[in-house]
Amino acid sequence: MQAALNYVTKSPARFIDHTLLKADCTEAEIAVLCEEAVELGFASVCIPPCHVARADKILYGSEVAVGTVVGFPLGTQTTETKVFEARRAVDMGADEVDMVIRMDAARMADFNFIHEEIRQVVAATGAVAVKVIIECCLFDDDVKRRLTEVVALSGADYVKTSTGFAAAGATVADVSLLAKTAAGRIRVKAAGGIRDWMTCQAMLAAGADRIGTSAGVFIVRQWQESAGLSCL
Repeated sequence: MQAALNYVTKSPARFIDHTLLKADCTEAEIAVLCEEAVELGFASVCIPPCHVARADKILYGSEVAVGTVVGFPLGTQTTETKVFEARRAVDMGADEVDMVIRMDAARMADFNFIHEEIRQVVAATGAVAVKVIIECCLFDDDVKRRLTEVVALSGADYVKTSTGFAAAGATVADVSLLAKTAAGRIRVKAAGGIRDWMTCQAMLAAGADRIGTSAGVFIVRQWQESAGLSCL
């Protein structure tokens, strides 16, 4: 969190996962996304699994990580399927994996199942960073705390607020809650509905270590203007 507070004087790009997860995104659009990520210095691109190999080739030699999704966006796949997806993504060149939990298990308070599923995905990915999406808008604060605890104990690297495909995305209140519960054991990724620098800044200030957004270029340009820098 302390590192994230440097966004005022340094570009927020290094906290942003430059995201394109539309079902109909093309190879040409993925190429543009990767070029933007390198030019602006985004932390990663977050793309559908079918484009991972191409992105890995484009980004080879850069500092931009290749991120993808597992069990996305509903989380209803079997554990075995998620494990296969994660392992295959790593084989194709993924450096980061954002996985979706089973929402029904959370509703039934079956936290042991959720823990075991995350643990298996983490085991399948080796040193690759795993971010666990808990879809905050579906649950009350107590469940969100319990889920964050589960993620922290599972070996994953991040707890993530949202897929961006549900009824609502990240809120400052949720980011703050997750960050306080995580207490430095894991990091927090805010995603869903973050489309401008003001919102991005609020999420970072609330404790987000990473921001997932499809508006990364616009956010960086707004930051440049606010900082009195010339636009790209």
